[in-house]
Amino acid sequence: MIVIVDYGMGNLRSVQKAFERVGHEAVVTDDRALIEKADKIVLPGVGAFKDAMDGLAQRGLVEPIKQSVEAGKPYLGICLGLQLLFTTGYEDGEHRGLGIVPGKVVRFEDGARSPQDEAFKVPEMGWNKVEVLRRSPCLQDIPDGTFFYFAHSYYAVPDDPGVVAGQTDYIVKYASAVWRKNIFATQFHPEKSQKFGLQILKNFAERF
Repeated sequence: MIVIVDYGMGNLRSVQKAFERVGHEAVVTDDRALIEKADKIVLPGVGAFKDAMDGLAQRGLVEPIKQSVEAGKPYLGICLGLQLLFTTGYEDGEHRGLGIVPGKVVRFEDGARSPQDEAFKVPEMGWNKVEVLRRSPCLQDIPDGTFFYFAHSYYAVPDDPGVVAGQTDYIVKYASAVWRKNIFATQFHPEKSQKFGLQILKNFAERF
């Protein structure tokens, strides 16, 4: 059973429908017992880092998620679901994340990288390409340089660069996909990224 964690934020139904499009049922729930029984866990999300952690804590879901990951269950994080994996987020202050992957989440700086560049705007909104650095099972059949859909103002900086599976260039080169053992997460939105985004969800359901 694939469970999509409902913590009061995010585009849960669109993720659920995307899994259905690739032939896999996914249950949206905030029921701790169902999350504990899940074979695979998906944590999507849009919004603020602190609000998301508060939503998880209020529902008693922080420990079940951490315990499931530690037990080796496959985890897919999408956008905020990638950022929450890390130790600390710096959105409107300093806030603790799940602490599963050591590192921090910081804001893009506004402006151009050089006088010749068009000014970069924050948030990053729209399509950008992902350079594949490590070929996770979730990235099988995904060509290097594929464009995916992004919508975010913050990005993750892992303590260990070795967990980065894909990187994207927007103001800085940052980790747009991370992979460590049973954890795979993307800063982009596979459910909004057409053919290759759906392929990632299919890979997670069938190969991860």
